[in-house]
Amino acid sequence: MSLDVPTAVLDDARRGEMDDAAFVGVVRDSLPYAWQVVSAAAADGDARPDAPFGEHEVPPPSEAERGQLLRALASNAIRGALERHFGVVLAFQNCHRVAAFRPAAVDSEIYREFVSPRGQVLNQTPELRDC
Repeated sequence: MSLDVPTAVLDDARRGEMDDAAFVGVVRDSLPYAWQVVSAAAADGDARPDAPFGEHEVPPPSEAERGQLLRALASNAIRGALERHFGVVLAFQNCHRVAAFRPAAVDSEIYREFVSPRGQVLNQTPELRDC
């Protein structure tokens, strides 16, 4: 299971109520490494206002942390909640390179290049083959 859902949040969900802030809290508490990575990428973008995106590209220290990051970015619900919370559009390469694009930059050449097959191929290294 990828999320530790408190009983109160689970009860709300069963009643058809799902508060986005409560869900974001569940993600933050359940996947702290993924939260840290996305937070760092968003902060990097904030620190460089002229850049179209911020990024984090340090490989995770263990497979447990890598698993958190993969679960967060592979889940539409989790990824969407993170994007809404941080006000960014996330892009992902090599099981650790996370970019947090400003929404206005999504229609840019740099975004299209980052998410393109060419961008993925150019960002490969032998040591990341089994990541």
